[in-house]
Amino acid sequence: MSFSVSIGLGLAVLTAFTSVAGFLYKFRGAREAETVDMRRPVRSSIRLFRSPLYSLGIVIALGSWMLHVGALALAPISVVQSVIAGGLVLLTIVANRLFGIAVPRREWIGVALMALGLAFLAATLHGVTNGAHSHYNPTRLAIFIGAVSLAGLAVAGLARRHALGLAVASGLLWAASDTSIKALSSHLHKLGIAVLIHPLVAVVLVASLLGLLISARSLQLGDAVPVIALTSVAANITTIAAGPLTFREPMPSTGLGLAVRLLAFVLVISAAALTPPPASEESGTEPGVRPPVAGPTAAA
Repeated sequence: MSFSVSIGLGLAVLTAFTSVAGFLYKFRGAREAETVDMRRPVRSSIRLFRSPLYSLGIVIALGSWMLHVGALALAPISVVQSVIAGGLVLLTIVANRLFGIAVPRREWIGVALMALGLAFLAATLHGVTNGAHSHYNPTRLAIFIGAVSLAGLAVAGLARRHALGLAVASGLLWAASDTSIKALSSHLHKLGIAVLIHPLVAVVLVASLLGLLISARSLQLGDAVPVIALTSVAANITTIAAGPLTFREPMPSTGLGLAVRLLAFVLVISAAALTPPPASEESGTEPGVRPPVAGPTAAA
């Protein structure tokens, strides 16, 4: 593993930690803000930022995004996203300790599956972590980003008032943004600061901002853990797929290596799927949720 890739994976770990904290603050802030109206995105965004908790969540998320950009520039996209997906198990722990959401047994099972999946993934990284793997075929990239973006917009249009559908939509749009960032990183050496005027920058901005607004609406409609988890799963699965499909990241050369790599991704995804606890039919909230508070509380 090269030194630069090691740094990239370290940044991915930090991204996982900060993204969870930012999401939970945004959840609290979005719940106290006025209802997001997708027909008035600018007005809705201004109203969201009137919430101090939402603004704090955005500040933390911005820091997380910058770490993510660094990780994508230095390490293979599928490996970066797998590490970030692994951090999803932190969601239930942080939510429980700071936001009063109970952590049932299924989340601890998820932690074990995640650890096992990342161990399997580490065993198959030979040949993948020798570089950033950021070069791409423009046609492949355009098809991938276009398909993912259109899918996100279509899901958002169909879901409207369904929190989990909107969560998937925002995750898909963020996957389109992350894939574009990875592609942009291949131009850094040649263009330097001029990379900021590359056409892909517009894709990053539009997809990120639309995803942010749709995500805020999903947080207003649904419960924190399932909505945040499903957003992360949709984004991570899609972005992991961009590795071999768009950036031609090498797969293991042997059948056993390929099976172990696929098993690693299945375990990571399965652990993420175990994260959302079933919603209470009577209260419409997660089981074990304590009465809501204005912000995070100190651990008892």
